[in-house]
Amino acid sequence: MRSEKITFANKNKEKIAAIIDWPVHTRPKATALFAHCFTCTKNLTAVKNISKGLTAAGFAVLRFDFTGLGESEGDFESTNFETNIDDLELAANFLAEKIEAPKLLIGHSLGGTAILHSAKKIKSAKGIVTIGSPYQPSHATQLFKESVQEIKSNGKAKVSIGGRPFTVNSELLKSLNENDSKQIIEELDQALLVLHSLQDKIVGIENAEKIYKTARHPKSFISLDGADHLLSNKEDSTYVGEIIGSWVNRYLVISEEKVLDTKHQAAAQTNANSLTTEVIADGHPLVADEPLNLGGNDLGPNPYGLLSAALASCTSLTLQMYAKQKKWDLQVATVHVNHSKKDDENIGKKIDYFERIIELNGNLDQEQRTRLLEIANKCPVHKTLHSISKVDSSLL
Repeated sequence: MRSEKITFANKNKEKIAAIIDWPVHTRPKATALFAHCFTCTKNLTAVKNISKGLTAAGFAVLRFDFTGLGESEGDFESTNFETNIDDLELAANFLAEKIEAPKLLIGHSLGGTAILHSAKKIKSAKGIVTIGSPYQPSHATQLFKESVQEIKSNGKAKVSIGGRPFTVNSELLKSLNENDSKQIIEELDQALLVLHSLQDKIVGIENAEKIYKTARHPKSFISLDGADHLLSNKEDSTYVGEIIGSWVNRYLVISEEKVLDTKHQAAAQTNANSLTTEVIADGHPLVADEPLNLGGNDLGPNPYGLLSAALASCTSLTLQMYAKQKKWDLQVATVHVNHSKKDDENIGKKIDYFERIIELNGNLDQEQRTRLLEIANKCPVHKTLHSISKVDSSLL
């Protein structure tokens, strides 16, 4: 996957640090929003592995640090369960503006509980996934239960969660205790996938049972047998990513945008919201794009990259066709092409320069290799690049 660091603002105009993980060499078929566990960050190894599984399935995934955590601005002491839900809604809005509104919501531990509570506000969501999540937000208070009385008496207390110090105030305690999940889960309209481990010592399996029983269909449950709460074993988190990517294809309704169609040899279509371009060539779909520094998403080659690929592929095909005709032992013909602009002293201006490196693997003598180099210069695309061409344009 390819990862892109971005930021968006929370309700207090503070910067929220986020990462968009993109699928490699393909346009995302949908977007997913990931909420990490209580006091964790977007960079938790399990989160990365799950995201990797989703990008392999064709999804773009937004993972971010809640206010006051990780690389995000703000003070954790001033946050509560409601501000987490606010952050999720703003993250969904950002996705809607950047790519498209999220169709899949995923949450780990308390992040999954927050996802359940935010689902009604994120109307684009068609599927919800919880991973080791508590049935009620109040479950999180068990992580600092020794300090609850101090929080109630003094308004706040310094606690240790996962070996790290945090200041928990009475507002966070109140919001965790007062937000009830039962009706929220009963009214879910989305397909639901509940993932949980019987061996989870932080959030017991009974929480998954309650979430599953409370929700209406369609719903699914998958046991993460042997996994710990943080999915610290890479095999467990990788499995979760693969499972979600597979499950979602059955339950998630992917946006049915009109597929680019043409009666002509080739066509390309670029929309106003992105430079990522759909291409059809001889009936085969491709993606063209521009690099990030030029405002693109870098999801495909730029047009000159496609032109270089045309020269490389035409050369390789031509060499194999000629070798077969001559019954020569050319096992593999690999052609590398680089494009650049270079000054031409003869005409006093820059010209397009294509560097072509050819690898010939097989039982070939020097005479055959020399002849194949001559044939490379006769490939149709090579001839086109060296000939006078004309482009006739009209409006439809």
